[in-house]
Amino acid sequence: MAIILGIESSCDETSASVCIDGKVINNEIANQTIHEQYGGVVPELASREHQRNIVPVVEHVLSHADINVNDLDGIAYTRGPGLLGALLIGSSFSKAMAASLGIPLIPIHHMKAHVLAHFIDDPKPSYPFICLTVSGGHTQILRINNPTEMIILGQTQDDAVGEAFDKAAKLLGLPYPGGPMIDKLAMSGNPNRFQFAESEMPELDYSFSGIKTSILYFLRKELKKNEQFIKENLNDLAASIQKTLLSMLMKKLILAASQEKIKQIAIAGGVSANSGLRQQLNEEALKRGWEVFIPDFQYCTDNAGMIAISGHLLFEQDAFGSLADSPLPRMPF
Repeated sequence: MAIILGIESSCDETSASVCIDGKVINNEIANQTIHEQYGGVVPELASREHQRNIVPVVEHVLSHADINVNDLDGIAYTRGPGLLGALLIGSSFSKAMAASLGIPLIPIHHMKAHVLAHFIDDPKPSYPFICLTVSGGHTQILRINNPTEMIILGQTQDDAVGEAFDKAAKLLGLPYPGGPMIDKLAMSGNPNRFQFAESEMPELDYSFSGIKTSILYFLRKELKKNEQFIKENLNDLAASIQKTLLSMLMKKLILAASQEKIKQIAIAGGVSANSGLRQQLNEEALKRGWEVFIPDFQYCTDNAGMIAISGHLLFEQDAFGSLADSPLPRMPF
């Protein structure tokens, strides 16, 4: 039986989790509300908050799991990608703790951990499966052959879909983070009211920079005619924007599943919490005979539960790191 402590500090959440013999016992997240007033994450402030939060968060999860630090068999931590200062807090803490206890370090790729979050709860996908990973910084379609073999089938060539959601929300005057706000407003809007141009990319790749420009020019044009246009049509605008973005995601996902002849389909990353995406995925599953896997909401956004389960899976393969491993803000997939 292996007991793994997982630590996540890639952006603005300080999170810790304990995984015992492949079962995630807890998942504690300290959110940083300080960034809301700036409309986005401020790296220096994020680092300071991580310093403040990491010790009490780790102490809490160990106490909640009723284990002592000496019971730990390994420490998994996010090596990258992410904000350098934020990654340094988590990696430095993990290295010091592992060195003092004489136990292995398990460096984790943040985006791969989002995929492996599907192995926290039942039902779990079987290999191979297709996973659409969607977040503020990444949009990828992956073929997952095993925990250490993930093949990129397609990815964004510019902005991620989560960034497109947040920037569209900013154009609508919505507070940060804007993606969840658009999702909420879209529930009461008409998704067919306004049309926005979808960017076309070859093969299975994405591009989301064009739709942001399309939204910007559309709003400028309408606001010249009516200064209250956004306020009077907010729900319909949110619904129309969301429909366009989700349509772009689903077209390539359907194509990937067809080309790979795989019917086990998963989604991961922060945008996988979007209710519209979940609904569309389930609708396509009924049409195409897919078996769909969607993580629990708490494992969609950045969290240590996914780091701990990833640590467990890599611990079984003796995939350990060393004290010489430095954080990699642009860690290659």
